[in-house]
Formats: sequence, C-alpha cells, structure tokens
Amino acid sequence: MYLTQGLQRALQQTPDSVVTICGARRRTFSEFGQRVARLAGALQQLGMVPGDRVSTLALNSDRYIECMMATWWGGGALNPVNIRWAVPEIVYSLDDCDTGILFVDDHFLPLVPGIRASARRAPVVIYIGEGQAPQGMLDQEQLIAASAAVADAGRGGEDLACIMYTGGTTGFPKGVMQSHLNLWSACIQRMAEYPQGSENRDLFVMPLFHIAGLARVVSGFIAGGSFVVLPTFDPAQVLATIERERITDAILVPTMIQALLEHPNFAEHDLSSLQRLTYGASPTAGEIVERVLAALPDLKLSHSYGLTEACPIVSTNPPENHSAAARASGLSRSVGRGGLGVNVKIVDPQGQEVPRGTVGEIIVRGPNIMQGYWNKPQETAKALRDGWLWTGDGAYMDDQGYLYIVDRLKDMIVSGGENVYSAEVENVIARHPAVLMCAVIGVPHEQWGESVHAVVVQKPGFTLTLDEVRNHCRDAIANYKCPKSVEFRDTLPLSSAGKILKRELRTPYWENKHRSVN
Repeated sequence: MYLTQGLQRALQQTPDSVVTICGARRRTFSEFGQRVARLAGALQQLGMVPGDRVSTLALNSDRYIECMMATWWGGGALNPVNIRWAVPEIVYSLDDCDTGILFVDDHFLPLVPGIRASARRAPVVIYIGEGQAPQGMLDQEQLIAASAAVADAGRGGEDLACIMYTGGTTGFPKGVMQSHLNLWSACIQRMAEYPQGSENRDLFVMPLFHIAGLARVVSGFIAGGSFVVLPTFDPAQVLATIERERITDAILVPTMIQALLEHPNFAEHDLSSLQRLTYGASPTAGEIVERVLAALPDLKLSHSYGLTEACPIVSTNPPENHSAAARASGLSRSVGRGGLGVNVKIVDPQGQEVPRGTVGEIIVRGPNIMQGYWNKPQETAKALRDGWLWTGDGAYMDDQGYLYIVDRLKDMIVSGGENVYSAEVENVIARHPAVLMCAVIGVPHEQWGESVHAVVVQKPGFTLTLDEVRNHCRDAIANYKCPKSVEFRDTLPLSSAGKILKRELRTPYWENKHRSVN
C-alpha cells in the first residue's frame, strides 16, 4: 500500500513499455524510472526528509508526473498548487504546511518573484520548463543528470502522501491530508469495479493538481498503462489526440464534454478507440448524455461522485445505467451507489439514518477517507465523526441504494468543476471601501453549471460597478472565483439572529429547477 509500487512492478515486468507521451516525448518505464530515482536523489540532497512537503505549480506534462513520483520515491509528500490561484492563495498553501521546494514551469514563471517575496519560507524553486532555467532557479534536467539514483524510500500505509488544498468555509483553504493507504485504496476500490489494464491508453487533460487527475495517475501506475498528457484542455487538441494516439480512456467534466460536442470539426475525427468516458466534478445536464451517446453509441459512459476528502470516489453510476431505458426512467440522473469498500448513509443532523427517499446529509466511511485537515483540529473534528466523513452534500437514497443529490448543505458553488466557497469571495469583496455588506451565491449557468453571483449593499455615498468589484477580487483570488454577476441592493434579508438568509437570495434563480444545484 505505497504509491510507488506500481512503478516498481512495471520496472520489473514491462520496462520497455511506453508510460508517458507528451508532445514529441515518449518515455518507457525504464527511462521514466531512472529519471524519477535520480530526481528523488536530488530532492534529498536539497534537504527533503521523510514527510517534507514538495509543491508543483505547472500545467500538465510528463515532467509534472515525474515530480510527483520522485517526491514519493524520495519519501516526501505532495502539495500540488491550484494553477488558477492568485499569488496570495499560493503563498497561503505553501506557508500553511511549510513547503520548502517548488517546481515551476514556463507558464508560471511570472508568479515566482511574488511568491518568493511574500512566502514566510522562500522555497527552493526548480524549473521544469522547455528552455533554460532562469537565474536563481535550479534546473530539473541538470539535477537529474548530476544526481545519483537512490533507492525507493518505501513509505506507505498511513504515511502522509499528499496535502491537497480545497476551499474553506471560513474563507481560508483547508489542507486535506491523504495517506498512501487512502489514495491506494481509493484507486484499488475503483479498479475492482471497473477493471483497468496495461493496454489502457489514458488521456490526461484534467489538471493534475485536482484529486481526479492525481488519483488517475496512481491508478494508471497500478495498472501499468500509458499516459497521454496534454498541458490543458483545448477541444481541437483533445479531439486530434484521441484520434492520433488511439486513446481508450478519459475523464472529463461536463463543460469539457460540451465543448467537444460543439466543436465544428467533431464529426471529422475518428474517435472509435475511445472505450470508456467518466464524467464528474460537477453534475451534467441530461441532454449532454444524450448527445454523447448519439455520437458514440458504443461508448461506456459512467458518472462518478466524490470529493477531495474521499480521494475522491464515493459512488459511481455505471454504463448500464446510461442505457436508453435507464435514461427514460431517470436512473441516469443518480450519482450511483456506494463503491466497493465504501459505506454510505443519508442521515439527519443528529447522525440518525433517515428513511429511503428522505433528504439528508451524505456521510461516508472507508479506507479512502482522509486523515484530516492539516493543522485544523476543529475543522477535522467537524468533518470526521466516529469514523464517518460528513460531506455537507444533501441527497436521498432510493430502495436500491442509488444516491440522488438534491442540494448542497455546505456553502459552496461548483463552477465548471471548480469549487468556490462563498465565504472566501465574501471576505475579499467586504474589504472594498465602498462595501457595507455582501453575500455570494451560486446561480444557474448554461455553460459552467453554476456561476458566482454577488449581492452587495453599498455604503452611503458610494457607487460601484460590476467591473470594479471584479477587478478588486482579481488582486486576491483566482479569476474563476470572481463574481460573474453583481446585484446591488439596499438591504439583505436577515434572520432574527442577524444571519444573511441566502436561501431567499437563491430562490428566484432556482425556483423552476428540480434541484438546488446545477
């Protein structure tokens, strides 16, 4: 139960098989393993000791995957950086868990001076781009060439493998601590239901800082398959890559699927190699499922529900539940049943299981559930109770155990597959000198599922515009968290305790919807 085991197995059994394809670069397991062992040695020489955190701020690449595996091989723990964050958010995550080494590619070089200037502990920066390392940075290729290969540190089980920062309802990100056992179990559980082998050729376009991308890497190494890596999502490039590289498997969020279907050259590409497509990270509209299966009738389509704290899978709705009959019956709208090794219950606020068909909160138990939140004992105690993870998601379960999500109990917006926590955005807006009060909610959006909407009460004598609010937010948070729309009001609805009644703000936007998330 250690995350380098799959690489060890492939080095023994299939050393000459290709593991990574990134542009013109193709590396066999043997080549990849040597690079990983040497890079791990370099990290140790730079001071990385067991459990030390190492971050990567980069677009997807074969080098990113090398950094991940080298960190584990050398005994460290990952702290992947959200590539859509602003500098203050990046620095918070580095400072919070005392990260000492940061890998950076060409795309994010402009952020390095700001990170170095404001981080409590300026990290050692290693360049993993396509050119020469800028002055003051180490070069990954030079480190690999100059370092001796080291033996696998062999960390596993309950040893810390990863800290993944997710938005916090307090306005600050929370570091989800995942052990080797958590991640390994989650992948094995998934693979037991949906077999994955060395013949798989997996498309990596989901960002690797996301749990969906990271877990896909782990399961890929366990299976011994090949990774075809794209730096970011581009519909034309994805379609061409599926055809050229004969991709068999992919995971996409609904907005990506929609972009592929709507691309003008979609019908011109041979996508017959694609056997399995998993969609997740945000719910999808039924018409997208209909369109995908109309275009690719032999495709095995499945929908997964999960969260970072579960590494990530809680439940999956399998391909057989996407048949014409299942779509007509509404079964395809379910997020499936609890996976192998995962216990799922729907409970009331006291933790008592509610009758089937009754809405309550989803709680989950299994070996895939996180260790807790880094340095946040109160948040951990709230989320983990008696061995169960309280997800904050509202749902009901039918008589066959299928889950149907109907609302989000925690104050979170999912926009294009990205989690946006209202409190974080509200804290930024409230710092504007013209703002008296504000509330942030999610409203339906045709393309992104939900979009960020701010309701603002201005101080007397001040006048704000949407652009002014957005520009103010951009300096502190990622663009996807900034409000797409702003409503100005004289007052906000308040409870008798003075709490803003967000449900009243949300109702006009969701009253004609069959559920309160999109």
